[in-house]
Amino acid sequence: MLRLHDPFPSLATILFLLAFLSSSRGFSHALTPSSGEVKKNEGKYHGVSHSQSHTLPALPPSGNEGKYVVGFSRGTQGSVVEGPSVDFEPVENPEVALAAQRTNRKDPLNGFKRYTGGWNLNDRHYWASVGYTAVPFFAIALIWFTGFGLVLFLICLCSLCRKRKPYGYSRTAYALSLIFLVLFTIAAILGCVVLYIGQGRFHLSTTETLDYVVNQADGTVDKLRNVSDNLATARQTGVDQVFLPASVQTDIDQIEAKLNSSASNVAEKTAKNSDDIQDLLDSVRMALIIIAAIMLVLTFLGLLFSIFGMQLLVYILVILGWFLVTGTFILCGTFLLLHNVAGDTCVAMNEWVQNPTAHTALDQILPCVDKATAQETLLKSKEVTSQLVEVINQVITNVSNLNFSPNFKPMYFNQSGPLVPVLCNPFFSDLTDRTCTPGEVNLNNATQVWSNYVCQVSPSNICTTTGRLTPTFYNQMSAVVSVSLALDNYAPFLVQLQDCTFVRETFAEIYVGHCPGILRYSRWIYIGLVMVSTAVMLSLIFWVIYGRERRHRLYTKQFTDQRPEGNKENLRETS
Repeated sequence: MLRLHDPFPSLATILFLLAFLSSSRGFSHALTPSSGEVKKNEGKYHGVSHSQSHTLPALPPSGNEGKYVVGFSRGTQGSVVEGPSVDFEPVENPEVALAAQRTNRKDPLNGFKRYTGGWNLNDRHYWASVGYTAVPFFAIALIWFTGFGLVLFLICLCSLCRKRKPYGYSRTAYALSLIFLVLFTIAAILGCVVLYIGQGRFHLSTTETLDYVVNQADGTVDKLRNVSDNLATARQTGVDQVFLPASVQTDIDQIEAKLNSSASNVAEKTAKNSDDIQDLLDSVRMALIIIAAIMLVLTFLGLLFSIFGMQLLVYILVILGWFLVTGTFILCGTFLLLHNVAGDTCVAMNEWVQNPTAHTALDQILPCVDKATAQETLLKSKEVTSQLVEVINQVITNVSNLNFSPNFKPMYFNQSGPLVPVLCNPFFSDLTDRTCTPGEVNLNNATQVWSNYVCQVSPSNICTTTGRLTPTFYNQMSAVVSVSLALDNYAPFLVQLQDCTFVRETFAEIYVGHCPGILRYSRWIYIGLVMVSTAVMLSLIFWVIYGRERRHRLYTKQFTDQRPEGNKENLRETS
């Protein structure tokens, strides 16, 4: 388990992922069949054909799970499919607090008792507890602003009220003030360097994370559109004008519209959010660069003006640095707050990956449906695939493999030769997985096998060579196989989309592959900010001390030059 305790604004990147994933509500609504649709799909589907009717024997039902009857129509009658009725019982899962151990902090809104609600961005007590971790920096900023301001006020007041110029100085204080001033100046410069390097690598790391999230979103959108295109193709695909039942085509139209709407919605949100987050990351980078540059220039000029005794300019820089140091400490506290939230988010994602079925605060952002709904989606995909296979087998069994009289048109096209093997239906009547039997061809090699049964045809579409499939039939059957294979391949993706498997994989990759780098370089930013703010704060103090000692030393030197030799010796002895 990673321990994330350093401030950084990577919450922006993590929240972008959550914002993108919040659009997965569209997935749930698009891919989850309503109760009416489920009932309708459990009923009868009708297909339309031309010519006379040929009905296949009903496939035997399996257990009490329902019946699945396929009828073939060559006239005004339609094929009938009755799908299984499946009942799913909801599973009650207890609510789990994510990152409970990490978020166990004092809650100022609850009498400073320990917060036990876990990671929850919608809970004000969570924000209060995580904000309490930044109180030390805010307190330092307040104490510095008021305390140093009071000191400056007293110095100005004493300078105005004091009539006699001071004389005498301490060589030790003068030397130590100069040494500490140089040391703190070097520390400030090092802090600026650390801050600058850290922000560059942090920006690169967060940008890579953002690109990964965008690629995941784009990949999901592409797959959704591919599923939609395959469903649209399945709706229009047929063999010898034998198509899917009309009710199934209506269902496909509705699902296709929802899928296209969800894909467009996700694509738009992804593009907008990625642009907004990239702008935010660029702004953070520019702000940190400006802070590092200003602090570097301020420190260098302060040292330079102090050494050369430009007191007016030193005082101006002291007042400017007074405000800048206050703002830098506030920035440290803000980074700490955001970093703790982002760290909590990383841990929460990891714990959710370990237990994705539990009810958590992430459910409000990632509305993953339960296994029953995911299974219903897979069931619908299986139904379409199974019916497409039956469309092909109806044509093979009732047209291609029968020897019709030349007078029985349009069924006759001079079929001859070995019988065409039927296509293996990958599902039983209850839509459970089925193993192919000898003599059947599967979806992967069907077109290759069937190519051996294609005949050459005359202009009137009559076979002139041995064969039982005309080129037209073969092309139509190949198109149906291609659509069926595509739907069968995308069925696991639909389930992963529904049960948030893809979200779990994305979270795991971010936690393992991206969080460590972001945290490492954000730590550099935090260290740099602390070094800069502390070093500049102490430099301001020693600017004033060194300026005073230098002024006293100069006055003492001038005063002793104007005194007799004896008084000079006495003055040197007292000093």
